[in-house]
Amino acid sequence: MRIRYETGIATLVQFAVIAGLSFINGLASIISGCHSGATADCITNAFVSLVLIIMLIVGLGILLALGYAAQARRSARLAYILMAAEAFAAFIFLFDAKQTPSIIERLTNFLSFAVSAWVIFVAWRLSRAKGGRIVAGRSHRHA
Repeated sequence: MRIRYETGIATLVQFAVIAGLSFINGLASIISGCHSGATADCITNAFVSLVLIIMLIVGLGILLALGYAAQARRSARLAYILMAAEAFAAFIFLFDAKQTPSIIERLTNFLSFAVSAWVIFVAWRLSRAKGGRIVAGRSHRHA
């Protein structure tokens, strides 16, 4: 299956992938924080990680709704809004990847950035269609 301009499907894939990666990040953060043995730090770190995961999932849910609305309406304006929101998310992922010392978090942030860039590309294709259908070009056959 090739996703050409289906921003709803692209943002659904993004939601699943980045939510999974955020759980991996949160789990790695909790394990590293609880490994030292300080119970108060462990509980605080677990709570903060949980709050961050919930906030990320709410943000991804908003992007998912925007992606489905852009696809359903074939709206270039909604596609531009989706591209701007995805660019902001991609910037956050790159910034977080640069700031973290953990290799696991750095890899998951780069993967999240790549998925966001892919959604931007899909939304860009939708915006170029300007409400029309995107079809594959005809192959010219010589008889």
